[in-house]
Amino acid sequence: HVQLVESGGGSVQAGGSLRLSCTASGDTENTYCMGWFRQAPGKEREGVAVIDYYGSTSYADSVKGRFTISRDNDKNTLYVEMHSLKLEDTAMYYCAADGRPSCGQLRLGPAGWASWGQGTQVTVS
Repeated sequence: HVQLVESGGGSVQAGGSLRLSCTASGDTENTYCMGWFRQAPGKEREGVAVIDYYGSTSYADSVKGRFTISRDNDKNTLYVEMHSLKLEDTAMYYCAADGRPSCGQLRLGPAGWASWGQGTQVTVS
């Protein structure tokens, strides 16, 4: 089992930037694919970006060009740099991990992920 802990959330003005981090511990071999998801009040959880162990990435159309996902495998840490933040980016952001060797656009759906963090709130005003 993989434990995931997110950090870096907060309040920011529209147009601002934030960087979220997610540190994995435990059975970190099961982190081939990692991703960021978000859920706004009253809405379903949606994928933001995913990245495989080798750094191949996929993004939701809503964040392309504004968000950058990355990972440091030595530190077992996942990141997302968020720029030009908009009001509609306000949500709880969750980190997810899965050990299966499948990581691409199709993994932007929230189903089928083995491990989830508790989330970190991002509020854009």
